[in-house]
Amino acid sequence: MEKSAGVQFIMDVLQSVQSCRKGRLDIVATPIGNLEDLSPRARRVLATADRVLVEDRRHAQRLFQSIGAQPRTELVHEHNEREQIARILDFLAAGEQLALISDAGMPLISDPGYPVIAALRRAGATISVIPGPSAVVAALAISGLPSDRFCFEGFLPPRKGARQQRLESLVRESRTLVFYEAPHRILETLTAMTEVFQPHRQAVLCRELSKIHEESVGDCLGDILQTLKENPERVRGEMALVVAGAADPEPGEEDQERILRPLLAELPLAQAVRIAQAQTGVPHRTLYQRALALTSRSSSA
Repeated sequence: MEKSAGVQFIMDVLQSVQSCRKGRLDIVATPIGNLEDLSPRARRVLATADRVLVEDRRHAQRLFQSIGAQPRTELVHEHNEREQIARILDFLAAGEQLALISDAGMPLISDPGYPVIAALRRAGATISVIPGPSAVVAALAISGLPSDRFCFEGFLPPRKGARQQRLESLVRESRTLVFYEAPHRILETLTAMTEVFQPHRQAVLCRELSKIHEESVGDCLGDILQTLKENPERVRGEMALVVAGAADPEPGEEDQERILRPLLAELPLAQAVRIAQAQTGVPHRTLYQRALALTSRSSSA
């Protein structure tokens, strides 16, 4: 008795899944500038891989020359990554050891690769990651801005209207913001940010990280914009912009009174005001006047 089409389909899928498990794909982080940042493990995997999936063969070739290797390559970029999935699955089914790299840094972070990895996970393929350099983490570390919580926004939309809309959606974001930007758009982006976030918002522009001309520019958005306008020779290279999150809004009058009432019920006025100021950040004089008004109303009630 012949198997039904449905049963045969399931068996074919299971066979494909089992075959994919024979091979392996390593996601390999590569240097963002300084070739000495390539880890020994990454060097070994790239040198011994059956194939390396690359975003651009010219960028990859410089890396391969630095490690004295010449692996077989397959192009996987934003314009063909979905079409390449079937070929990659075939390579894995044949037991090949594959490596995935981007032009620089950690693959998939503002780079191609997500559809490929998602499809391979669904197929049950063996995937590993070799971590390493990442411009977003490097910029955050060197910025001096809060790094316990942050929001990575990648590249902003190139069109003015869409960029403005994205920035306005982030105006109250309290986490530190990290952006990538191209040199030919950085002045437009900074101008838009000074309008939406205000010029005094703390920010640091990290340029050419890990390279010879590495630098961190500015203390606030307005300062960075002015510096680049006055020094056009610095409007070049790879850029990551780190922007401080929005300050917590100052509690309104009702919230101030809500905090003060239980404190005034148990503590002297001056001490209650000091504690309320530490909790809210509201100026001492404002809270003191508010506490006097509350005390007065309680006395007359």
